[in-house]
Amino acid sequence: MKHPIAGIILLASAPVLALDAIPDSVPTPMDNPISNAKIALGKQLFFDPRLSIDGTVSCNSCHNVMASGTDNRPTSVGVNGQRGGRNAPTVWNAAFLSTQFWDGRAATLEDQAKGPPLNPIEMGMPNAQAVVDRLESIPGYKAQFDAIFGAVTYDNMAKAIASYERTLITVNSPFDRHMKGDKTAMSNKAIKGMKRFDTIGCSGCHNGVNFAGPILATGTGFFQKFPVFNNPLIAKYDLAKDKGRYEVTKDNADINTWRVPSLRNIATTAPYFHNGSVNSLDEAVRVMATSQLDKKLSGTEVNEIVAFLESLTGEFPTQTMPRLPSIAGNSLVGSIE
Repeated sequence: MKHPIAGIILLASAPVLALDAIPDSVPTPMDNPISNAKIALGKQLFFDPRLSIDGTVSCNSCHNVMASGTDNRPTSVGVNGQRGGRNAPTVWNAAFLSTQFWDGRAATLEDQAKGPPLNPIEMGMPNAQAVVDRLESIPGYKAQFDAIFGAVTYDNMAKAIASYERTLITVNSPFDRHMKGDKTAMSNKAIKGMKRFDTIGCSGCHNGVNFAGPILATGTGFFQKFPVFNNPLIAKYDLAKDKGRYEVTKDNADINTWRVPSLRNIATTAPYFHNGSVNSLDEAVRVMATSQLDKKLSGTEVNEIVAFLESLTGEFPTQTMPRLPSIAGNSLVGSIE
């Protein structure tokens, strides 16, 4: 059977199962080597709402690492109560993605970290220099930046946040333990679901370490059309309104094209899809089967695939709230509004 996008060939009669366990290390750019001091600084910045114009929104507000790495809302709430247009992807295991954001507009975690502070809906800072000025006015931050990087810069802020995010890896899911030889780690139902996931064609797009496509050169991205086959569920959940990567490239070939999202920990990250319109995992499976593979699954088939997807939930490393550097005798919030 020929898949209708990207020339992918899916062999319904023979599993292709290119699925991988989480590796022991994460990809790290040569210009941003990881250090404990950099990770500690990045963690503080990730949790600090003072990176937003009114001091109300941090990275963690939308990507809650105390839970699923999302906010479990259809779309996130930014400064002044504004709503974003897309569902917040999980930050857990984002280090294994070859491009960031739903539309792939950021090549690296560093590039991604530069976006939200300057987004008028998300964190609302007017420009990069305003962020630098605010960080420099907090003595504890200036001392850390000077010791680690030599200076406070917007790029160095992003490097620190990205370094922390590269520690956010979930290991030892039942699937990972199964792939490493523990054949009791997954239930029989989940194993059936894994095989069904493969043979009906889901693994044609959701494969590799992060179930988000093959490992590619950084910034290349693995993109697919969604939706492919029109059906009543597309209108019900308004899944074709957002044009996806087209909004970045303005290339008609990119209309309704998206970076393939990770399925790791998918059972914890509801609601689903780029607009957060589908509340349950079993309904998300039905939507994908009809919209991408033109298949209507039975209740048994859906339940088996859901059991497999639940087996992708890993162990979340314990996160503790960092102590943030104190301001020095003046209020920062409102100083540049």
